[in-house]
Amino acid sequence: MSADVASLEPEARPLLEVEHLVVEHHLPGGARVHAVSDVSLTLQRGETLGLVGESGCGKSSIARSILMLRPPNSGSVRLNGEELVGIGPARLRELRSQMLIIFQDPISSLNPRRTVRSIVAEGLVIQGRPLPHKELVDQTLRDVGLDPDAVGGRRPHELSGGQCQRVAIARALVLQPALLVCDEAVSALDVSVRAQILNLLEDLRERLGLTLLFISHDLAVVNAVSDRVAIMYLGKICELAPVDAIYGDPQHPYTHGLLEAIPQPDPDIPLAPLELVGETASPIDPPSGCRFRTRCPRAEALCAADEPLLRPLTDGHYVACHFPGPTHSFSMIQTGTTGDDSTGA
Repeated sequence: MSADVASLEPEARPLLEVEHLVVEHHLPGGARVHAVSDVSLTLQRGETLGLVGESGCGKSSIARSILMLRPPNSGSVRLNGEELVGIGPARLRELRSQMLIIFQDPISSLNPRRTVRSIVAEGLVIQGRPLPHKELVDQTLRDVGLDPDAVGGRRPHELSGGQCQRVAIARALVLQPALLVCDEAVSALDVSVRAQILNLLEDLRERLGLTLLFISHDLAVVNAVSDRVAIMYLGKICELAPVDAIYGDPQHPYTHGLLEAIPQPDPDIPLAPLELVGETASPIDPPSGCRFRTRCPRAEALCAADEPLLRPLTDGHYVACHFPGPTHSFSMIQTGTTGDDSTGA
């Protein structure tokens, strides 16, 4: 922790501080999957941080380590300044109500044998909250747009996918968490339902002062809810910036590729050429230097020799690239005439 952060008053410091997080999965035969490699990030109170990347880049591993569902191999995770790595089970149990997760598949995340009211009240029972729970549960169901009299006695198989996800959100909200982790929380839903859930999450954040870590592989979805966006590739953050900068002034070639992959709603707009080539390298044996270099149109010898560090380009905009810049700088890079604008120097 930096001295500046350590000296802040509790209400002024970030709600979540992650430093040098490393998550590795050991396979039979001694091989290791490098799921998360030295990731650091912060999350301010009331903020939504979007975490974006292709499947297998380590997004969910970060989420599970933050929640201590799968403790990291090394690194630090602090909630309200309290270190969670190595924390005792009794204290961790107390903190569970402050950091909760909404999973990708709403139906499979709910107990099929229980009614909606008992599902939403489950956390209150586990935390030993005083009875009765019905009034609080019913109000929480109303908060997520469900009629408790209509759905309270139903079971998950009697609800639609969108209703099940609202129940899952209510189950988390009833404990009034400080941090809500949404792990691909809308990717399994129809487009129209997805928009409803995104609008609901944004409304709840404003009304209840929620802090969200929103994980997705879809930059278009993240744009709708995030204040800042972190782009991940093969276990590392390659770009981190306010949402307007990510969409308006992307600097990493991987970010360019993700943006170009977003379908255009206007059929008269031609598809942009996709910058990404080849397949993602194996997390068991990641490339030397920059992990994106095997797919990067800007890669040079330096990219294989030295790993680029995540460094600030402007206030709040960080990029891990030896040759950051907008798309039009490709020709300068490839001809060896890089200037200050293309290098970010």
